[in-house]
Amino acid sequence: LIPTTEFGKEIGKRLVDLNQTNAWLINQVRERTGLYFDSSYLHRIKIGTNRNHKVVSALREVLSLPEKK
Repeated sequence: LIPTTEFGKEIGKRLVDLNQTNAWLINQVRERTGLYFDSSYLHRIKIGTNRNHKVVSALREVLSLPEKK
């Protein structure tokens, strides 16, 4: 099992708070970025093996997560 990063945990907690699913989040990111984005891409973001800035920014925007310094 690959450990989730702090950002990955934030994503999961925020989805619970919003009562939304990964599918909803994936669609929101696709709409905002125009990029291909699926559940395996989301998983790679959560475990930290993909840090595409445009996607991370869209995730933060959709979930109202502040930018970390």
